Amino acid sequence: MHDLAVFPVTQKWPARHPDRLQLYSLPTPNGVKVSIMLEEAKLPYEVHLVSFETQDQMTPEFLSVSPNNKIPAILDPNGPGGKPLALFESGAILLYLADKTGLFIAQDAAGRYETIQWLMFQMGGIGPMFGQLGFFTKFAGKDYEDKRPLGRYVAEARRLLGVLDRRLEGRDWIMGKHYSIADIAIFPWVRNLIGFYEAGELVGFDDFAQVRRVLAAFVERPAVVKGLAIPKRA
Repeated sequence: MHDLAVFPVTQKWPARHPDRLQLYSLPTPNGVKVSIMLEEAKLPYEVHLVSFETQDQMTPEFLSVSPNNKIPAILDPNGPGGKPLALFESGAILLYLADKTGLFIAQDAAGRYETIQWLMFQMGGIGPMFGQLGFFTKFAGKDYEDKRPLGRYVAEARRLLGVLDRRLEGRDWIMGKHYSIADIAIFPWVRNLIGFYEAGELVGFDDFAQVRRVLAAFVERPAVVKGLAIPKRA
């Protein structure tokens, strides 16, 4: 194990347990992807709250591990070759942790790439589009007189939910019988859409029976229940 004190991020968030993976995050849909994965995999980790209220994400220490100033980020003291590894981007972190543990991703090449494609579906579609819809329903965008942007994102959210609903027809999870990083990536965003964003009625969420079914199973998992509240807000 290497000394984590050489990493600038540990100057702002000292590692009390430097032998554990360090998580820098907030309980947002992207943030909880990683806390859920860590709980599911039962990996020892130490969590640090990155407060947007105090602009922690813009500090040099955080930018040293996440140059795009977005949460989450990790610092793994036991990375490849036994050397520490810092990573940002939630999708990349999920893939790294799946490979590190051998969990929640298919081990055959075809299944692996199929899992990755659904992870990318969340990263490139569900996350950005649901996030834009949230801006126009929950935040400043709701006051715009021109409702065409809202209409665009409602239509795109419905389209994406339809894609997901068809995929889940006859399947327990996105990859069939096996729960995967694709589920861990996608369902926090679906939950946020109908919960925090309060957009369920707007997008006609009741029309997507398979998505509703799997979301219900997802939020009942003990690791999900715990991970959704990590880190605790100050």
